[in-house]
Amino acid sequence: MRHFGHIAPEVRERLFHEEPRDFTAGSPPRMLAAALGATLYSPATRPQLADDVLKQAGRGVVSMVLCLEDSIHDGEVPGAEENLVRQFAELAGRVAEGAESPLLFIRVRAPEQITDLVARLGSSVDLLSGFVLPKFTEERGVPFLEALTAAEAATGRRLFAMPVLESPDLLHLETRGETLAGIARAVDKYRDRVLALRLGVTDFCSAYGLRRPADMTAYDVQIVASVIGDVVNLLGRADGTGFTVTGPVWEYFRHQERMFKPQLRRSPFLEGRADDLRQALIQHDMDGLLREIELDRANGLLGKTCIHPTHVLPVHALSVVSHEEYSDARDILRPERDGGGVLRSAYTNKMNEVKPHRAWAERTLRRAEAFGVAREDVGFVELLTAGLPG
Repeated sequence: MRHFGHIAPEVRERLFHEEPRDFTAGSPPRMLAAALGATLYSPATRPQLADDVLKQAGRGVVSMVLCLEDSIHDGEVPGAEENLVRQFAELAGRVAEGAESPLLFIRVRAPEQITDLVARLGSSVDLLSGFVLPKFTEERGVPFLEALTAAEAATGRRLFAMPVLESPDLLHLETRGETLAGIARAVDKYRDRVLALRLGVTDFCSAYGLRRPADMTAYDVQIVASVIGDVVNLLGRADGTGFTVTGPVWEYFRHQERMFKPQLRRSPFLEGRADDLRQALIQHDMDGLLREIELDRANGLLGKTCIHPTHVLPVHALSVVSHEEYSDARDILRPERDGGGVLRSAYTNKMNEVKPHRAWAERTLRRAEAFGVAREDVGFVELLTAGLPG
C-alpha cells in the first residue's frame, strides 16, 4: 500500500517531486508509525464491515480501527465480537483474491479480549496489525501489554499496541506528573510493540463538561492544550526516547462525502485566489479541521484520529511534504554540514541552522517517505482534489 496509491500514476507524477513509498504491514515500525495518517475509526457492529474496509482502502485510507469500546453500547459487545470474527474471515477471502486491506487494529475494552479474539480469528489474524488500548495508564495498561505479548507468542505474528491517553488522572494537575511518568515506564518497557500513542481529547473535555465548537481547535481549549504539551514534552522527544503521538479526533462533519468537490470546482482558487477556497471550506465547517491539522504538526504530532471519511483526504493532503520543506531538510542533512553552521535556504526566505534544525529535518524526511514530496508548484488544493472520488 501507499499514500495516494488510489489515484492514477500519471496524476501522481504531476503532483509529486518524490512519490510516497510503498509499505506493508510488515514494514519497519518507524515507517508504519509515520505512515498511519488519518486513522479511520468504525464501530465493530457494522453488518457490512468487510465491504466498508475495502471501500475506504480504495479511497486512500491506510489505517483503520474497528472499535469494541466507546462507539458501541455495552450490551452490543458479544455480538460485535462475533461480527468481527465473521468480517475478518470474509476480508481474508477477499484479500486472497487480490483485494488490498489497510492496516487494521481492534480497539478493545479489557485485556482478556486480546487473547480471546486472536484465538477466535484463526488464520484471518494475518490481517490484524494490533490493538488500540483505551484509557491507558501504567496500572491499567500493563495487563493489556502483557496480553498482547501472549497473543504474539500464541500466533507467532507481530502485533502492535496503540495506547490511548485519555484518563482523567492524566488531565488533572495533581496527578498528571505521576501518571505521565507511569505511562512512560510502561511504554518504554514494551517499546518494540508500541507503534504510536493516541490522544483522547474528547474524554479530556468530558472531565470538565467542555466541547470545543467547530470554529475552534483543541489548542484553543487551554486545559487540553496543556495536556498535549506535557505529553509531547515527555513522550514525543526527538532524541530517540520518544514515540509517535497522533493528533486528536475532529468531531464535526457533513453527511455529504463529496462536499469538497462542488466548492473547489466553483472556487477561483486554482486561478490564484486562496481566500475563496478558505471561505468555501469555512462554509462547510472544515476551516477548524484544517487549522487543527496544521497545529498538530507544529506541536509535534503526526497522523490523526478520524471518525468520518471526509476527514481523511485533508489530513493526508496536509501531511505531504512541500518542496520547500524538502529542500531545507536535504540541505540541513548534507554530510558536509555535520559540523554545524548556518546557511541561507535555497528559497532565500529563511536561515537554516544545522544543529538545532537537524531533528526537524530528519522527521521531515521520514514524513516525506510516507506521504511524498509535492512538486514546487503543487499545493494543498491540488492534492486534495486529486484524491477525491469521481
